[in-house]
Amino acid sequence: MKRTARIAAMGVIAALALTACGDREEDANDDSSPSSAESSPTEETSATQAAEQFPDFKACMVSDSGGFDDKSFNQTSHLGLENAAANYGIQTAEAESTDPSQFEDNIQSLVDEGCNQITTVGFLLGDATEAAAKKAKDVDFAIVDFAYEKPTPNLKGLTFNTAEPSFLAGYLAAAESESGIVGTFGGLNIPTVTIFMTGFYNGVQHYNEETGEQVEVLGWDPAKEEGSFTEDFENQNLGEDLAKQMIGQGADVIFPVAGPAGLGGLKAAQDADAWGIWVDTDGCQSAAEYCDSLLTSVVKGMDVAVEQAILDSASGNFTNEVYSGTLENGGVSLAPLSDEVDEETAAKIEELKAGIIDGSITVE
Repeated sequence: MKRTARIAAMGVIAALALTACGDREEDANDDSSPSSAESSPTEETSATQAAEQFPDFKACMVSDSGGFDDKSFNQTSHLGLENAAANYGIQTAEAESTDPSQFEDNIQSLVDEGCNQITTVGFLLGDATEAAAKKAKDVDFAIVDFAYEKPTPNLKGLTFNTAEPSFLAGYLAAAESESGIVGTFGGLNIPTVTIFMTGFYNGVQHYNEETGEQVEVLGWDPAKEEGSFTEDFENQNLGEDLAKQMIGQGADVIFPVAGPAGLGGLKAAQDADAWGIWVDTDGCQSAAEYCDSLLTSVVKGMDVAVEQAILDSASGNFTNEVYSGTLENGGVSLAPLSDEVDEETAAKIEELKAGIIDGSITVE
């Protein structure tokens, strides 16, 4: 696949809105930090409340094992903590996990430190977060990528329907594939990973149904719930190896859902002159070295959701109602498309997005 050089997308807030033309704009002030749409998870907080400062309030965060510099969901969630500090004058503290065995102790250390609110990042912290919330009832907890059937009053789930933008990404991958084969792989076979992969798979099938083509998806079978996984979110070599295997089988678009390990998939795609699609953040900001090989990115507005949860807690508006980010409320989105995507395809993606929002297209 031969491609001309593309202009990197470096917008901070506006860059996360899906554009019809697919052009990327330069931003000389880009610092390669991920960001998300301006929309807030809740509408209750007034402009007056947003202007308040909370110097005596302390918000804290515990990372998943990928750490806060993973160019993915930990880093984006951490940006929400940083923004809350900058915008509302709160105090902050954090505990970075390098192994799941540290989750419980890291959360407890922040409780002991006097944190008023603690956000934990990632599905794997679900049990440890719930246990801590039941013990420390005077602390408000929020958790990214997890929800509970019956949460305690001080525990809020922050979830994201990434199947929706992943569906768009799958359709785009199928439309741009020259070989008729695309691939996806995950870090672990857990719901917050496979929701991306299923959405992607279904987007490809929608393309096939509309066009009569037979684009094949390697790496995930949603009916059997089986696929390709690195079993690791940190080791980029594992991601690179999986992507190379798929490219060897003919895949010319790779969709890794494996945190930092997925960066290896982007490297393999770039080295093979194939396309990649990034997740969680706009890859042209968080992994700019691969921007010229990215069709787009599936974005989760975790920073916005985290910041809002902190503000709600600081201002006395905290509830345990689960937040769900969707295309409609801007909690999930598709980053700007490569400028090599033609206008007809870009317009089709916009049409599909509108259909998902108005309910005429159902995404599993």
